[in-house]
Amino acid sequence: MKKLVNRRQFNTSLLAGASLIAAPSVARSQTTFDMKLGHFISPKHIMSVYLQNWVDELKQKSNGRLNITIFPANVMGPVQNYADYARTGVADITWFLHGATPGRFPLTEIIQLPYMAGSAEIGTKVLNDPEVAKLLEPEYKGVKVLYLLTHQPGGLHTSSKPVRTVDDIKGMRIRFASVTIKSYIAALGGTPVGVPPSGIADALQKNTIDGCFVDYGGAHTAFRLGGLVKYTTELYNYVSSFGIVMNPASYAKLPPDLQKLIDETTLPRIEQVGKLWDAADAPGKKYLESEGSTPIQLSKEQDALFKKIGADDTTKVLAELDKKGLPATKVYTAMKAAAAKAEKNSFSFWKA
Repeated sequence: MKKLVNRRQFNTSLLAGASLIAAPSVARSQTTFDMKLGHFISPKHIMSVYLQNWVDELKQKSNGRLNITIFPANVMGPVQNYADYARTGVADITWFLHGATPGRFPLTEIIQLPYMAGSAEIGTKVLNDPEVAKLLEPEYKGVKVLYLLTHQPGGLHTSSKPVRTVDDIKGMRIRFASVTIKSYIAALGGTPVGVPPSGIADALQKNTIDGCFVDYGGAHTAFRLGGLVKYTTELYNYVSSFGIVMNPASYAKLPPDLQKLIDETTLPRIEQVGKLWDAADAPGKKYLESEGSTPIQLSKEQDALFKKIGADDTTKVLAELDKKGLPATKVYTAMKAAAAKAEKNSFSFWKA
């Protein structure tokens, strides 16, 4: 009987000890991680909606343990600060625009040179291609890149004067989306004007610019340019690029299962992200047309001329970057190879 009592006492002690050992583990598994995601665009924008759906999915799949609050539309601060907000920890995750910080990401911005990608799907695949990503890595010190992306190829939207030829651009004040497009506008004979994304509509309304390079989707949900632009020259000749990045310390403090959840719902979905942006083109065009804008298609001769000027300007920009000691030509070559590979099984506006 004594042995039985001792055995019961021993088993009870084991169970008690096990519960004490397990308690911290259970507590950790129930910990809620509250995080902030900041970006610069209206919550109605297609990418804003995508990010909201993503954080909702993370919360649901983590049983509420991963709780991310989104701060859209420059609530945290001006557009040029969002890359640094993730680096410094002001935000845990940010969506930022490379073109908002001219010269900060010169190698990444090579994707924005004229006629680099025929769709957002292709452009996004290029930026996340392993060979390209390796070359771009030095530009992202201090942040964890979840993925990079581009919008669908954009065109030239003008407020009063139609652009059907290169000569039509001469002297026009045109808002540029990045330093690469700034160079291209100058090569075309236009006057590049710097305007933050939030100021495009106002600049058109006040006639401080005559037009802007913007994708159809952006003209629709991001900037609401209906009634402000009368013509769209459908060049489909450039993409803007963006980053979705995370503070490394914010990522490191998450338990492995939540890190895995973030990993599995970001980079593996880049094709989906690219297609999302490409799908915004048609509704954007329909919206502008309904507001009185007229689409313009170039003649074959003018299309070839726009492309030649783009090629010449690309050579000039790459030479300038190479001269600064940057591996620009190497990055350009890698991007072109990745684009050629992606084009084999991706949609392209150039072939539509």
